[in-house]
Amino acid sequence: MVKFHEHIERSLVKAITFRIVIIIADFIVFFVITGRYMVTLELVVISNIVSTILYFLHERVWNLVPFGKSIRKK
Repeated sequence: MVKFHEHIERSLVKAITFRIVIIIADFIVFFVITGRYMVTLELVVISNIVSTILYFLHERVWNLVPFGKSIRKK
């Protein structure tokens, strides 16, 4: 039986690209709510550092779960 394995680098790249999208969304939402650039920047930085770490850990845990994974032979 062949097992699928997602390398740590792949999880890291996925986390970084997802964060870019979320940083933009967070900035827009926080700025609309606060109307202040510095407060918005502080919230975006703190929120995204924590979220990136949590997302990365979440991906690594899901990598251990076989649910929904399959190997296709040509």
